[in-house]
Amino acid sequence: MNELSQLFDTVRLFVFERLMQPVLFDAGLGNLLEDAYDGAGWLLMGLLQLAVMLTLWRALERWRPVEPVTDRAAVRTDILFTLLHRLGAVRVLLFFGVEPWVQQAAGWLRIQGLPSVHIDQWLPGVAERPLLSFLLYLLVFDFVDYLLHRGQHRWRWWWALHAVHHSQRQMTQWSDPRNHLADDVLRDVAFAGLALLIGVPPGHFLALTALTQLIESLSHANVRLDFGPLRHWLVSPHYHRLHHAVGLGHEGRQGQGSLGGCNYAVLFPVWDRLFGTARFDTGYFPTGIRDQASGRDYGRGFWSLQWRAVARLFGRA
Repeated sequence: MNELSQLFDTVRLFVFERLMQPVLFDAGLGNLLEDAYDGAGWLLMGLLQLAVMLTLWRALERWRPVEPVTDRAAVRTDILFTLLHRLGAVRVLLFFGVEPWVQQAAGWLRIQGLPSVHIDQWLPGVAERPLLSFLLYLLVFDFVDYLLHRGQHRWRWWWALHAVHHSQRQMTQWSDPRNHLADDVLRDVAFAGLALLIGVPPGHFLALTALTQLIESLSHANVRLDFGPLRHWLVSPHYHRLHHAVGLGHEGRQGQGSLGGCNYAVLFPVWDRLFGTARFDTGYFPTGIRDQASGRDYGRGFWSLQWRAVARLFGRA
């Protein structure tokens, strides 16, 4: 772990000094050097994720695809979403538009006497073991992610945004970042606040986010894979595809309303099992949203997906 961390820091320093620092100085933005160093870490993690996706996850999709890819235009849109997210464009937007507010709110809470909490210190010996500390924070993040995901489906205003993600009927490893920008902002603010609240170290936060995103890319992949006996403990492509299944996963069974569903867990199905939302049906089903069959248009390209979600939010689509 230490050797990998040192290697990562060495490469990040190289990217920062050779690529980012000269550009910032030339642009008169030397005051952003510290933030740019953090950005170099996010960029490097994104590149590593893309490398895994283009090699391992792509090999799995070619090995046992669930269905042939017939709508390549839809997949290209998802690739655009992925590049914007993994290479830092969305994070830059959040940095300038959202993060200052999060930092100000955190500072205000500290002034009001909110204590600094480090939950890895609650259990003896965990804080001294980086891997155990990381796993503890991963469990907490995944539980909160489960709750947020339930909210995305429970509240109709949030579903209007989250439907961008579920409108993809040609699921591939590129489909995970297919989200409305406002949906991304809400989730990122929640996790940034959570990280500050429970004392997640910056390095842990970066690794937690990257690992979760990488596994989510696999869970959306177009591959017949259910992890066998491990399917009860780690979200597989088959398990998550049930969540995207038309009229089954994210909408509930036919006749039970438009919202509801199953398999909300992001990494660990244990949360679904605890709260009664787990399903381990066999078979692979078509994905998308039920009313697409009756002609409802959720958009095709990046911007049409964004604007139509806003229109749904205000009852105009």
